Amino acid sequence: MTAARDLWNIGTDGRLKVHLHPGQVRLMQSKVRHVLVLAGTQSGKTSVGPHWLLSEIKRRGPGDYLIVAPSFPLLELKLRPEFMRLFDWQLRLGDYTGSPTKKFVFSEAGAKKLFGADYDPGTLTQVFFGHAQDPDSLESATAKAAWLDECGQKKFKKASHDAIMRRLAIHRGRVLYTTTPYYIGWLKRELHDQAGKPGSDIDLINFRSVDNPMFSQEEYEDRKAKMPAWKFDMFYNGIFTRPAGLIYDVFNVDYHTCARFKIPDHWPRVWGLDFGAVNTCCLKLAQQPESGVWFVYGEYLAGGRTAREHVAILCAGEPIEMVRAVGGAGSEQNWRDEFTAAGLRVLKPEVSEVEVGIDRGYALIKTDQVCFFDDLKGVVGDGYTDGEIETYSRVLDEAGEPTDAIEDKNRYHRLDAYRYAATLISPTAPARPLRQRRSTVN
Repeated sequence: MTAARDLWNIGTDGRLKVHLHPGQVRLMQSKVRHVLVLAGTQSGKTSVGPHWLLSEIKRRGPGDYLIVAPSFPLLELKLRPEFMRLFDWQLRLGDYTGSPTKKFVFSEAGAKKLFGADYDPGTLTQVFFGHAQDPDSLESATAKAAWLDECGQKKFKKASHDAIMRRLAIHRGRVLYTTTPYYIGWLKRELHDQAGKPGSDIDLINFRSVDNPMFSQEEYEDRKAKMPAWKFDMFYNGIFTRPAGLIYDVFNVDYHTCARFKIPDHWPRVWGLDFGAVNTCCLKLAQQPESGVWFVYGEYLAGGRTAREHVAILCAGEPIEMVRAVGGAGSEQNWRDEFTAAGLRVLKPEVSEVEVGIDRGYALIKTDQVCFFDDLKGVVGDGYTDGEIETYSRVLDEAGEPTDAIEDKNRYHRLDAYRYAATLISPTAPARPLRQRRSTVN
């Protein structure tokens, strides 16, 4: 038997009886607007979702409500069946329609059963189903509450969460987030890290797989003994950890970024370039002479332009005499020649091995000799999308251990440009802590 099937039953008196473990009880008792449940796999986080939504519908009354999954397959294979077991098959509250809009509409009998004397025949109660890969699909309802399942997955975009919050704005609707931690992204920054702070309206509730009485203690211990610790903590303890394989795992967005300031013209500059007909990329670094810190101050990514057009845009307003540019693979001399002829001399990297370039870029971060302007959306993200530096990872093998291969390598043009730039920079021991050195720029 699964935990989902033993969570509730209809008693001989015809009434719904729910059997919650302590973590689920905390979830149901929370009164704040945002209830973030980080929990292990098979811990009962999804099976309790319909009960939370049912309690919100009883409390808020007739109107529209939302259930959202990361993708259409998860919506159809997991959330909707869990919802239908309670709302349709057992409680007989209404009917589901799948076209053109996926929604469950309460029948008159179902509404009377749920709301009793408060039932208004002129007001519909509907539960809309959506998925986060299509934010536009979440813009239709003015909702009173929303349940978001597995919202920690990469497929669940920040833009989708923002669309949901717009739907909840009028009624100040509550949100239940049920997920296993998957990666360091917007969910951690926007919710997890803010929970418990003064003025926060976020409850962080955590429970392990084994906190579900139906989950085998033996299975839990077996997984603990055989899995990498980081992966076990995420998937069975519901705890955020930095995944194995994250290449720049020493990068800390709070420590290695700073607000933009004007780069003085006399500062030396190194530009890394990654060439391509569709994606030509440049990352611009400038060094503060007094401290030796390199500030990443510019990013450029564009296609469909000639080398001359790229150069004109990159060099506008820059003291070109202070710039050393480097980039391209060994076989891309034609690109370097075209850029040089257009007025920007581009050097061939002194080392061609990808791993050497990565090591040099890593050393710059680890020794606190590089700081990224925090408005560089492509590199460090902007709260809506994740930056390249926090998702640049190696492919994991079946045991969850990193391999040499880089996952989705062709997506990381900015970090290829950063790697090229790093080949011109030799890391040296920092003289003072990064925060102290940064304070001297003005």
